[in-house]
Amino acid sequence: MKPRDLRLLPLVGVVWAAALLCIFGPRCSWWVVGAGASGAVLMVLATRRGPARRFHGGGGLAVLLLAAMAATGLAVALALPARGQAVEWSGHVVEVTGEIASSASIGRDGRLWFDAQTTTIGTRGDPSAWSAPVRIGVEPGDGFDLGARVRAVGQVRTTDAGERSALVVFANDAEVVEPASGVFGVAAVVKHAFVERSLRLPEPGAGLLPGLAVGDTRAVSAELNDDMRTSGLSHLTAVSGANCAIVVGGIFWIAALCGAGRMLRVVLSVLGLAGFVILVTPEPSVIRAAVMAAVGMLTVLLGRPSAGAGMLSLCAAGILVTDPWLAATPGFALSVAASGALILLAPPLAHGFGRIMPGPIALALAVPFAAQLACGPIIAVFAEQQSLIGIAANIIAAPAAPIATVVGLLACLAAPLPGLADLLASSAWLPAAWIATTATTTARLPGAQLLLPAGIGSALLVALVSTCIAVVVIRSGRPSRGAAPGRTALVVQRAAGAVLIVVLSLAGARVLLDGPLATATTPDGWAIAACDVGQGDALVVRSATKVALIDTGPAPEPLAACLRSLGIGHIDLLVLTHFDLDHVGGVAAVQGRVGAVLHGPTVEEDERRLLADLVTSGAQVAQAWAGQRGELGGAAWRVLWPVRGSAAFLGGNDASVVMEFDGGGVPRSLYLGDLSAAPQRMLLRTARLGHYDVVKVAHHGSADQEPGLYEAVQARVALFSVGADNDYGHPRVETLGLVSATGAQALRTDQQGRVLLGTRDGELQMWTERAAP
Repeated sequence: MKPRDLRLLPLVGVVWAAALLCIFGPRCSWWVVGAGASGAVLMVLATRRGPARRFHGGGGLAVLLLAAMAATGLAVALALPARGQAVEWSGHVVEVTGEIASSASIGRDGRLWFDAQTTTIGTRGDPSAWSAPVRIGVEPGDGFDLGARVRAVGQVRTTDAGERSALVVFANDAEVVEPASGVFGVAAVVKHAFVERSLRLPEPGAGLLPGLAVGDTRAVSAELNDDMRTSGLSHLTAVSGANCAIVVGGIFWIAALCGAGRMLRVVLSVLGLAGFVILVTPEPSVIRAAVMAAVGMLTVLLGRPSAGAGMLSLCAAGILVTDPWLAATPGFALSVAASGALILLAPPLAHGFGRIMPGPIALALAVPFAAQLACGPIIAVFAEQQSLIGIAANIIAAPAAPIATVVGLLACLAAPLPGLADLLASSAWLPAAWIATTATTTARLPGAQLLLPAGIGSALLVALVSTCIAVVVIRSGRPSRGAAPGRTALVVQRAAGAVLIVVLSLAGARVLLDGPLATATTPDGWAIAACDVGQGDALVVRSATKVALIDTGPAPEPLAACLRSLGIGHIDLLVLTHFDLDHVGGVAAVQGRVGAVLHGPTVEEDERRLLADLVTSGAQVAQAWAGQRGELGGAAWRVLWPVRGSAAFLGGNDASVVMEFDGGGVPRSLYLGDLSAAPQRMLLRTARLGHYDVVKVAHHGSADQEPGLYEAVQARVALFSVGADNDYGHPRVETLGLVSATGAQALRTDQQGRVLLGTRDGELQMWTERAAP
């Protein structure tokens, strides 16, 4: 195998480090410029006095590194004055005008988000000139396309140092001042027509097809988006290097079939890629992906794979010098890592796999395998989820992805011919449906993902495992003829194998405990469960075969794990006390498995949208008011708060739904949502409370409590649903003292994990996942 040219790898490392230093320490920018420029000048002068060959060797590379470092620092330094002015506007309501610089996508808050380059900012009706990148969130609508000029009015906040946008604008009034024109206008019309055509097709696949073909994900449901992320397939809809590589490879192959020479094929591929970038929106992430894919594919197609690493380093360094803030974005790091894996890691992996399988299959497996190994440590820095099914899902989806992308793209371009466009879109729907089904099926497999705390520690752990996997696979390939593995190589291979045996043993045990043996450690007599979902609420009440869930916590994954451990597959009654993220963020874990929903008052549009999604998935939805009653198996439930028609508490924490459960094997229990002291006092006056076995302490044990309420209920157990080391200091010491003074035993999910309660022979029983410290 021809050795790789790795001489330019230090270039991208130096530029990346300089960019991170400057954007997180802005005061260092001019020092970096001075150090890099003066170092480069001194190096040139020193090499001119020595042998000429010194400059052509290490001296020339050193000059290049220092010059690139200076250029990166200069790019940051020149952008800082405009970004510094953003601090003056933070927290104010302002009017901004600017040009949209990215595609738009629906966020989890229901807003339509896009990046823009501003031209003016100021108070309404009195803006002044200001140019800086911002991110704007507006109510969903038409016309917010790349190149369009917009005006938005809303509250703004500054961003962290590493974010590319200087400000985030939460617009309550936005309009398109001037629609996109020129090639961007044509691309927007063509793309909108394709999206409308795709949405006339059935699900699954209809909403996903525009994402696969042209990167428009606005029609992808939140549930499918989560499944794509869990299964490791989200890169297919993000206009990643994979999409660009498919376009380049497809054009190269078609041109070859037509007898075009290599140079013509390369020119046509580059032109086709440029057209694709314009169609899908030439925002920074797309340009980045196109450059990375073009470098990776062209080095292979031109028969110069040994130069691929150098070209990749040069392109990555150039992009960072142009836009240093990309150094802190996960997407850029993942693009570089995946492209580098394609060039450097995939060939030896394919050689290793070739020992046990045919060459084409080995290569098909090596590409996603290499990308997963390279990207895993980066993902662990920013996200808690590690996809364990990603490689298998990518192999299953691999045959369908290029078909959906190429045929869907042709359907988009065929918009002037409706009949042909409909035929092509229908043809592209089948592979899109295949990918959507693959994502949905694999994401729901036991052990499909592993939860690790995001950070450097997890990244190092994942990097160790990835390295061990690569060593074992590569070293298992056929050795060169007549060569024998050295002693050091043998020791390294055996050590890597030992690490993998330990990891696989632990992973297998985890899969068993989360899957077939999930309920093995759960006692049969429980009736109330406080799930450990972090800083949020998720409480389960069970009577006979019926189950109620009060809130869903901040994220789907912890709730799903808790429900699996309890052996719960269907929720008969879902109570959403209010719509803060720490109470409704995990709804996706139970969507499609809920019979009825009771909810607190709705205020925002995204709250009504969440309820509409639950109705679409088969649930009956009703707003909760004091006085409502019902049954859950053998237990009776009653709504105690909020009071219908109250003008004092219209929504939010103080309008939380307060529930009471009693009978049918369920200890008499009271669930206070996030009520503060004032509504607690009103609840004490308006509801006949009596004594309770269990009280779920309001608002995770904040200090804003009414002592008289806890004295009146005389609970034996006080449940605190709270996250470990949370930023709010919950539960507060004074609240712990308050419940202790009433004689209640405090049980905390942050210290004791999942808490289970039940009754036996009239006695209250308690089980906790961990002993209290």
